[in-house]
Amino acid sequence: MSAPPAEFLITGQAALANPSPAPLLTQADSRDKWRKKMDFLLSVIGFAVDLGNVWRFPYICYQNGGGKETGAFLIPYILMAIFGGVPLFYMELALGQFHRVGAIPIWKHICPIFKGIGFAICIIGLYVSFYYNTIIAWALYYFYSSFTHTLPWTSCDNPWNTPNCTSYFGKSNVTWTNHSKSPAEEFYVRKVLELQNSQGLSNVGGIRWQLLLCLFLIFTIVYFSLWKGVKTSGKVVWVTATLPYAVLLILLIRGATLPGAWRGIVFYLRPNWEKLTSTAVWVDAAAQIFFSLGPGFGVLLALSSYNPFHNNCYRDAIITSVVNCLTSFLSGFVIFTVLGYMAEMRDVEVEDVARDKGPSLLFITYPEAIANMVGSTFFAIIFFLMMITLGLDSTFGGLEAMITAIMDEYPHLLAKQRELFVLGLITTCFLGSVATLTSGGSYIVKLLEEFGAGCSILAVVFLESIAVSWFYGIQQFCNDVKAMLGFAPGIYWQVCWAAVSPAFLAFIIASSLLDQPPLTLFDYQYPDWSILVGYLIGASSFICIPVYMVYKLVWTPGSLKQRLAVCLRPEKRAQEQPMEPGLTPPAP
Repeated sequence: MSAPPAEFLITGQAALANPSPAPLLTQADSRDKWRKKMDFLLSVIGFAVDLGNVWRFPYICYQNGGGKETGAFLIPYILMAIFGGVPLFYMELALGQFHRVGAIPIWKHICPIFKGIGFAICIIGLYVSFYYNTIIAWALYYFYSSFTHTLPWTSCDNPWNTPNCTSYFGKSNVTWTNHSKSPAEEFYVRKVLELQNSQGLSNVGGIRWQLLLCLFLIFTIVYFSLWKGVKTSGKVVWVTATLPYAVLLILLIRGATLPGAWRGIVFYLRPNWEKLTSTAVWVDAAAQIFFSLGPGFGVLLALSSYNPFHNNCYRDAIITSVVNCLTSFLSGFVIFTVLGYMAEMRDVEVEDVARDKGPSLLFITYPEAIANMVGSTFFAIIFFLMMITLGLDSTFGGLEAMITAIMDEYPHLLAKQRELFVLGLITTCFLGSVATLTSGGSYIVKLLEEFGAGCSILAVVFLESIAVSWFYGIQQFCNDVKAMLGFAPGIYWQVCWAAVSPAFLAFIIASSLLDQPPLTLFDYQYPDWSILVGYLIGASSFICIPVYMVYKLVWTPGSLKQRLAVCLRPEKRAQEQPMEPGLTPPAP
């Protein structure tokens, strides 16, 4: 008999040296695979680089005093990335690639009692889909509205404007007060959202049919990008993941040429080293790097599960996480050049320009500056097109995480029904988003953003890191990585996985729970009952973890000690799937 291929000798020896509950190392099954390596890389980058990179990172710098803290903010941001975000990012890519399943069934190969983590991830993903796609629909509404000679948020001469509307561009002796509203702000609040027709969460008003059509179009694009699997979504991301960088570069060049842009850049970069002693700066840095890279959402597990077994996921983790962080930093320059320009035009300080957190920076502040540039229509079109593509990438990843997790958990029911299953999931997400399309829908978006994927996702990934490091075992996990890559992770990665990253997550969770500022949006103070609803939303996903633990212990036969042993021990999977043709299993 001829000698087995060299590839098998390497992998077979690794399997003999370290018996593992994981699958044999090269398998041929019906699972989809990426057409090209770049399809995978662009999908991961597209998921990680989202709307938050354009608004959340600049705003965190802004809300902490801008340049008075930004230079110092970059130090905790980089440290948190090195010791927390990137290790968790690498861990999830390696787990998904090794076990080749989604977020629900993967736990039977790691630590079965923690399987509730997979269900919690899917519920969180559902909540995110209820509000995140609405933000993309807002961007699509702006994109459509930009196809005019004069942008509709340029002047105060529109039916939706109020006496407080103040336009200062191109005018002299205009006094800007705390009651003044820019045309861009009134367009967003009174035309796009129609908040004036809502009385808050107690009466959100009727559905905005224009936004309903926009959201329908968004979900239609998402469906036809995902219905056939990664082979179709991998093609789409070549456009949606690369276009934003071209637009960011154009906007950066344009912003740098605006009057007063230097004021924004100085504000962005000027350090205040005393702020390093502020706990808030470290908490913000930790939360930003975590939500930016996105471990814990099941997306990295899903996307990497379609990789070849010997793909270099270590290199992928470094490349994509560095690209993500650099994109955030670049976005800061794009935003702050415009803030400096607006401060110059208003004759105020940079810190007095923007008032509200989050999407308002994208839908009020930046459009206001664009409206008063030469070639405003062109810059508005490419800016909102960039926002749409940034959002679509992340939506692809979030929904693919749920699709992969559920289809891998119930393959006999769904293996040949992907198109119908994806249609059902997209329909559910669309119907769940309808409430966010009402006149008061932005209040619901804010509530879901704060509680749907806040502390619950932090707790999920904290338990995930504990389960992998302490129960599955660092040594076993490192052996798995060595079987894929030919080398084991170094002591730095092991210490981060076992101690530093869990501590980093515990730090964010504790700080988030201890510091709960009042929830407000556009001067609307959220009532106490809505905060309680928010906590229930957050708990509804996390509760899956203890509930499944109890279920698993109750239904496993034997004494308590025997049950714990079974529930904590990975199930073997070596014979579940056939080897690739031509490969011979190792002799006993």
